[in-house]
Amino acid sequence: MESVRKRFTDRVVLVTGAARGIGLVLVEQFAREGAKVVATDVDKEELERAMGKSSAREMGVETFFQDVCDKAAWDEISKGIVERHGKLDILINNAGTSNLASIEDTTEEQWRKMMAVNLDGVLFGMQAGIEVMKSHGGVIINMASIAANVAEPRFAAYGAAKSGVAMLTKTAAVDCARKKYGIRVNSVHPGFTETKMVYDFLEALGEDGSRFARDVLKRIPMGRMAKPAEVAAPVLFLASDEASYITGTELLVDGGFTVS
Repeated sequence: MESVRKRFTDRVVLVTGAARGIGLVLVEQFAREGAKVVATDVDKEELERAMGKSSAREMGVETFFQDVCDKAAWDEISKGIVERHGKLDILINNAGTSNLASIEDTTEEQWRKMMAVNLDGVLFGMQAGIEVMKSHGGVIINMASIAANVAEPRFAAYGAAKSGVAMLTKTAAVDCARKKYGIRVNSVHPGFTETKMVYDFLEALGEDGSRFARDVLKRIPMGRMAKPAEVAAPVLFLASDEASYITGTELLVDGGFTVS
């Protein structure tokens, strides 16, 4: 059996939105590579079920309820990690949500929710992470999307929020570097991935869903959607010491979609 690399031994990692999809795979892979992992999600019951079905629980993963839109909760989570483990080394801002609406159809309520979860949550996470990391350094990775790079009319608010994540990431990266905090900040931009969020989007399209999926696959040079593990692997690379000179970058993981 091939031995697993232990790039994160003694590292403390926080992953938000960990109950499913890419977040769940990230939790499992960080733990497998030796990290002490704290997994959070707004759906604590689903998070517990997911941990129970995976190997994560056996590897000592901690689970907590967290609403990333709640700034006070961020302070509580980050300070609690430091109290229990002495530090926080890596923060993965993975929690997110999406909706299907054009610019004309987007309601104020949809807009506010999209910004609260996808952008405010990242801002609050970075603020909390920087506060507890700046004395010893660390890594922050924000999950963006190719919706920040390529316009999709039906993702008006989602694309706007993810574009904000991309620029917020770069701003934080430059700020932390110039202040000599030793904190690297990068964003990962997945393309269409085999996750519940994508399948829910296709289902919401109704009869147009199958046609949209076929059109998307035609536009992806590699001819298929990504598997969650294929998005998680580049995240682990950016979090590792192998990426020690990478900060402020947008890492596209899209099978060539954005360049085709």
